[in-house]
Amino acid sequence: MAKKQTYGNESITSLKGADRVRLRPAVIFGSDGIDGCQHSIFEILSNSIDEARQGFGKEITITRFLDHSVQVEDHGRGIPVDYNNKEQRYNWELVFCEMYAGGKYNNDSGESYEYSLGLNGLGLCATQYASEYMDVDIRRDGCRYTLHFERGENVGGLQKEPYAKKGTGSLIKWKPDLQVFTDIDVSLEYYLDILKRQAVVNAGITFHLKNEVAPGKFETTDFCYENGILDHARELVGEDALTPVQFWQSEKKVRDRADMALYNVKINVAAAFSNRVHVTEYYHNSSWLEHGGAPDKAVRNAFVYQIDAYLKQNNKYNKNESKITFQDVEDCLVIVISSFSTQTSYENQTKKAITNKGIQEAMVEMLRHNLEVYFIENPLDAEKIAGQVLVNKRSREDAEKTRLNLKGKLTAKMDITGRVAKFVDCRSKDVKEREIFIVEGDSALGSVKQARDPNFQAVMPIRGKILNCLKADYDKIFKSEIITDLIKVLGCGVQVKSKANKSIGAFDMDNLRWSKIILCTDADVDGFHIRTMLLTMLYRLTPDLIENNKVFIAESPLYEITSKDKTYFAYNEREKEQFLQELEGQKYTIQGPGRERPRHDEPDHHEPQDPAAHPGKARGHPAGGPDVRRAAGGQLKRPQGLHRPARQRVPGRLGRVLREGGRNHAKKETAAPRPPRCGAISPGRGRLSSRTSATPCARTLCPTP
Repeated sequence: MAKKQTYGNESITSLKGADRVRLRPAVIFGSDGIDGCQHSIFEILSNSIDEARQGFGKEITITRFLDHSVQVEDHGRGIPVDYNNKEQRYNWELVFCEMYAGGKYNNDSGESYEYSLGLNGLGLCATQYASEYMDVDIRRDGCRYTLHFERGENVGGLQKEPYAKKGTGSLIKWKPDLQVFTDIDVSLEYYLDILKRQAVVNAGITFHLKNEVAPGKFETTDFCYENGILDHARELVGEDALTPVQFWQSEKKVRDRADMALYNVKINVAAAFSNRVHVTEYYHNSSWLEHGGAPDKAVRNAFVYQIDAYLKQNNKYNKNESKITFQDVEDCLVIVISSFSTQTSYENQTKKAITNKGIQEAMVEMLRHNLEVYFIENPLDAEKIAGQVLVNKRSREDAEKTRLNLKGKLTAKMDITGRVAKFVDCRSKDVKEREIFIVEGDSALGSVKQARDPNFQAVMPIRGKILNCLKADYDKIFKSEIITDLIKVLGCGVQVKSKANKSIGAFDMDNLRWSKIILCTDADVDGFHIRTMLLTMLYRLTPDLIENNKVFIAESPLYEITSKDKTYFAYNEREKEQFLQELEGQKYTIQGPGRERPRHDEPDHHEPQDPAAHPGKARGHPAGGPDVRRAAGGQLKRPQGLHRPARQRVPGRLGRVLREGGRNHAKKETAAPRPPRCGAISPGRGRLSSRTSATPCARTLCPTP
């Protein structure tokens, strides 16, 4: 019997020291994976950025080592680490070993760090706690201070010595601990991205990235934007933008609530319009706001309001036309906002969104005003912007109409038997055994209908050649009644991959009503063409069906050889000769090209072998009917000597996908005699069942080049 667990006063405990971070890193860094490790690196970098923005040092160097350790060096004033009389403790204990300790809590008083990345006093201490080791080298006040930490514990105390050289600054090297993070292999791309973004929002500051490519060998990349976000916006839009980049600035005092204190806000905006690119980037106190927050809400409000007002004033809307949305504006907008404030409310310690109501209201007011003035002073630019926004809006609405119409056609619940012409369903409701034969015309429908097993095999005829879907527009494709009927019968929807129709179809393999989709066309040129068009349609609209081995081909034999009560099917001349050799001395009849007569002049030497017992030799069977062969992939092997009739060349990517999806064993062959129709199955000869032992094995589709 399990011991009963108690929950009393002694059950409550608290984490202390380094365990506050090491046991719960996601609380501080947002994750215990690679994202959290990346954020710990940014916490150290942000302290150096704050120093540089205060005017102390214009260069920051970050080094990425092969063993995943990191080093950040700046030329600021150096972190104060000596004895603090006010706190009666050494500052290094407060900064590196104490949560919620720092020198940026009074930034709204103008004392220091008016606009800073670090505000909470958590980053440096938390990163130290989460490190395998950390070495600190600080130069200030004519002294050099060094510290060493191992997994949150100081080793050796503070080392202090005179420093006669010029220059001050801080150098911190550490290695994230795999006992804290599940992954510490931070990619080079992260460093490149974060340093470029910091160079963008910190005009004039140079960032050096040193990447160790071999022991002791480094490659260096530098980032510097002299004009900050203005240079960045020009870089984004290029030379062929609709409008030149506009730069707006504002600085004011705001409050988040009427009863709260005022604080300073500084806003920098670089904006342009383009019909080629669209970018929205928001930064606050140098931190990239990946999730936006207040700046994103302000941009949505101001741009929609002002552009809509211009359209109404200039009668740009059609009669009864709906209002624009931000999506219409965003599709042609390039905007970079860098804001700073003395008080900031982040969603969490990861600083990916801010929630300050005062900042949002200040941005809305600033953007509306500057847009209004810009439209008045630049009427040609205003006309271009209005025209492009309306084009985006009307394209979006047309795409939405197409999507809704298509969704109604393809996903509406219906009685397929009654709504799709001449479709013959099967009795079984078990998708795992249901099969559908797509046949060519009414004559094939009649033959296959009689030869099928109605318990699990359905039949659908197509009326002539379908549209070539390879390069056709989606609007044209779905106007085809044959194609929409096929999609209805399949039941799985379509995969439409285009920007205009990104949500057009809800493709779901689980909604497929069939375990096998079998293409059964005539064994002539027209039949091969129709088969190729069907495969092209499936590739364009539902490629996953091909890739997941759901598509099969039913091929007709060239010859039917009958001897007594046995029937053999030959798919080429070589197979026919093999069968004839086996039947030498026996009476037999051949049906097929050449119309050979029954042979009665040769004696019977032996009875014909059972084809089910020797499928490799006699791939015929008494049941008769086409050979069902897999269109792509498959586990069953192709028998030796299997003939594959010549096909139309499948163009472009479709041909490559089909060849790569299966076993590319095809070879060029001379023209074969015209085979019989696939649907020419004698009633009563048996069932079109791929589950009988006499059924030939599956064959991979490999279009002939």
